[in-house]
Amino acid sequence: MELPKFLIADNSAFEDTLFVVHTEYPRFILNVSNDEVHWFEEFDKEDESALETESTSLIEAAFTFYDTEMESLE
Repeated sequence: MELPKFLIADNSAFEDTLFVVHTEYPRFILNVSNDEVHWFEEFDKEDESALETESTSLIEAAFTFYDTEMESLE
């Protein structure tokens, strides 16, 4: 089964916070309230330079997904 690239998630322990989950490598959870990112992967020094380049565009795509989803609810 193929999963969506992004998912919106919430949790009752964080009542006023929504998250965007990126399900593909590199997997992460983005807290859209404070822009905090939690990575699921462990990265070595070789991966870090590629990650810096790729992470900016992935996080921007996550925010775009979030904005689009929220607009569709209005």
